[in-house]
Amino acid sequence: MILGPKKLLQLVKTKKLVEGLAERELTTPEGAGFDLRLGELYKIVGGKAFLGEFERETPKIKLVATYVKQPSRIGKSKVKNIYVVEPGEYLLATTIEKVNTPLDITINFKPRTTTFRSGLFLRTGNVAPGYCGKLTFAIKNEGPIPVTLEMGCRIVHAQFERVDGGGHQYKGQWQGGRVTTGKKERQI
Repeated sequence: MILGPKKLLQLVKTKKLVEGLAERELTTPEGAGFDLRLGELYKIVGGKAFLGEFERETPKIKLVATYVKQPSRIGKSKVKNIYVVEPGEYLLATTIEKVNTPLDITINFKPRTTTFRSGLFLRTGNVAPGYCGKLTFAIKNEGPIPVTLEMGCRIVHAQFERVDGGGHQYKGQWQGGRVTTGKKERQI
């Protein structure tokens, strides 16, 4: 069963289900979940990738854009809070928000329709029960034109579902919001 905003807001207050939500989500969330915002963008810059039975390694990445809270929409800032995603470009993205997922909830994601209407496709997974931290997605511009992203934009819709019978604690190495492995490591 998908949890609605009334229940989610209660869990945000009592269990810190999601930390760092925008004021909009705290006061007038849409749909059956929360919209999460773009916090950081990374480009894959080299190294190698290996997915083995017992070990794994992800490529080297470089931070190319990060959210900087603007003092005012009216005032002029010297900080450029945008990134232009070129056609064919593939990026890793993290959210501003952090989640603290209880053992009886999992989170699934839906792209906001403006993303694919603009040519951007999100590659998402799900959040296992017990995971805590920022979330990481992939963004690829599969359209024919550059797409400008303002850091902090709403990028993905998170839907929270009850796990009937309870879930098992997430034990994976991505706990805490890590984006890459840095070196070959043994899987848990």
